[in-house]
Amino acid sequence: MKGIGVFDILGPIMIGPSSSHTAGAARLGKIARSIAGGDVSEVTFLLHGSFAKTYKGHGTDRALVAGILGMEPSDEKLRYSMDIAKEKGVKFSFKEAELGDVHPNTVKFIIKTVDGKYCEVMGSSIGGGNIQVIEVNNNKVDFTGMYETLIIAHKDAPGVINSVTSILYSENINVAFMRVFRQQKGHEAIMIFEMDNKVNNILIEKIKKIELVHNVISISPAKEGE
Repeated sequence: MKGIGVFDILGPIMIGPSSSHTAGAARLGKIARSIAGGDVSEVTFLLHGSFAKTYKGHGTDRALVAGILGMEPSDEKLRYSMDIAKEKGVKFSFKEAELGDVHPNTVKFIIKTVDGKYCEVMGSSIGGGNIQVIEVNNNKVDFTGMYETLIIAHKDAPGVINSVTSILYSENINVAFMRVFRQQKGHEAIMIFEMDNKVNNILIEKIKKIELVHNVISISPAKEGE
């Protein structure tokens, strides 16, 4: 049985009426921003299920925009996030969408960054401010954002996983969870490492230099009260 923490019972420190619709939404937005890898110039939020029906009344719209701007759920400026985004020139829109057999509180981010990158991220707010990221650029993934996380895009080939884990071992990094996702043998694959240790830029650069590794993204968990 999964352990239950105090914030699962009391709820996270946040601005807004609902942990699922505000805290979780803000965390999803911030992770989507990290995955996009740059300042966001434009974002479309595709809202599924409960998110689509209640996003204005529960403040989900403000929370999602706040996350895209890099705010934590506890940020006092969250309630003004849409005005702040407009001041910064960040374009945003909300659309109802049917995203398939997913959690009712699911959103898909379609993001453009100021340096011309394009990224899609889909995730769910599953209660108590907790989240689950389930898709990145149409590749299935699965991580919660509760741990230090590495997302590594690479070619599906022998030896790549061993090369990455060897570097993590050499730096005394303890891996809590590790998963590999691919759509087709020998093509693009994604490794997800959820770890107990924070990784530094030197380690990330070592992994990027591995042959057949295409990109590395590092995501740190949100801290209550920040």
